[in-house]
Amino acid sequence: MTKLSHPAAGASTLRRIRRKATSPSQPRVLGYGRVSTADQHPEVQGAALEAAGCAQVFLEQISSRKAVRPQLAAVLAALRPGDTLAVVRLDRLARNLRELLEITADLEERGVHLHVLEQGIDTSTPTGRLMLQLLGAIAEFERDLGAERLAESIRHRRATGGDLGGRRPSWNRAQHRRGLELRQSGLSIRLVAEELNLSRSVVERMLKLPLLPETGG
Repeated sequence: MTKLSHPAAGASTLRRIRRKATSPSQPRVLGYGRVSTADQHPEVQGAALEAAGCAQVFLEQISSRKAVRPQLAAVLAALRPGDTLAVVRLDRLARNLRELLEITADLEERGVHLHVLEQGIDTSTPTGRLMLQLLGAIAEFERDLGAERLAESIRHRRATGGDLGGRRPSWNRAQHRRGLELRQSGLSIRLVAEELNLSRSVVERMLKLPLLPETGG
């Protein structure tokens, strides 16, 4: 008969379902399930994971916003090379794509397979490994896009002398030119700021930027 235990763990509601013991040398399937709110029932995921042949199921009720999930940490620590981690869906395992790839990379390095029941991913098969590689390629693509947008924003900020979005700088070109001249003559930042009637922080930021060419009009 399946045995349920209910250990207390702070804000998390934890349950572990244990089935018959397996030989220490025999690969095992361990399951992990998570729900976020009190009106959801982790037993639904537990039943699906049991039906998938899990020797032990780790369940918890905890928000996905929580960085520390005790039962996830427990199942990851319990896995041995050759074992399989089973989850109902990928969003039950990780909070975002980056975390998912970190977890799957750790599992792969340790020789542990991942089986996602509803999405048909099984990294013990070539198709399952390919699906995770595609997820990794998508994540890398998103990172490259983010880096490109950041670089473009920095170029724009330097060109306008303002913050992201092109906010107008708090100085004009004449002040900028005069500030560069005064600084080159040996005046301190404090004296340059007093001469231009600007704050020291503004002068420091202004002097780090190249003087923009005059525009006609």
